[in-house]
Amino acid sequence: MLLQPPERTRGFKRERVLRILCNHPEGQLTKREIADKAETGDAWTAKFTNQLEDEGLLEGTAIQDPRGLYDYWREIRVPRSELTVALQSPLDVIQDAGLTHTFTTCQAENAHQGFLFVSNTAVYVDPDDAEEWLSVIEDHGLIGGGDTEFRVTDSHVFYGTDTINGLQTVSIPQLIVDLLDEGGPCVEAAERLIARYHE
Repeated sequence: MLLQPPERTRGFKRERVLRILCNHPEGQLTKREIADKAETGDAWTAKFTNQLEDEGLLEGTAIQDPRGLYDYWREIRVPRSELTVALQSPLDVIQDAGLTHTFTTCQAENAHQGFLFVSNTAVYVDPDDAEEWLSVIEDHGLIGGGDTEFRVTDSHVFYGTDTINGLQTVSIPQLIVDLLDEGGPCVEAAERLIARYHE
């Protein structure tokens, strides 16, 4: 049973910049400020954002084509590490653990917009807490399938998190890209969020 950071980290820098751009869609940040928040070099960030401008996705740091930018983000995503388990009361178990986490997909969408029925739970956990999360899972869960997915990726996934009715969720842009990845009804939920958040 493994719950650890992904082996591949190449691509995290691009995801960080995209996450920041989508959290500040009207171009509120300069390229240098984005580089600082993403912990990337100024020259590298300028080159990457210039490339996005050339593709018609940005103008400066303002988003011109939200859906196009999310589709681009999906194409370059670094595969995450994940573990699916069965938990009887996933929200209680996860929130009572006292460890860093943030919910995404159905739980987060339902908290923000209430379009999707909550059929499963997906949660990002801090890579540094992976061993402690494994102990929580062993104490409360069953391995080998279930409706709760623990995800581990770059800790920058916690950028812009929000708390709605006591539930900590990923930022709206992170939620959108995660929902698009899920497919099915989640795509319509993501499109509704794009319309609300970007238009």
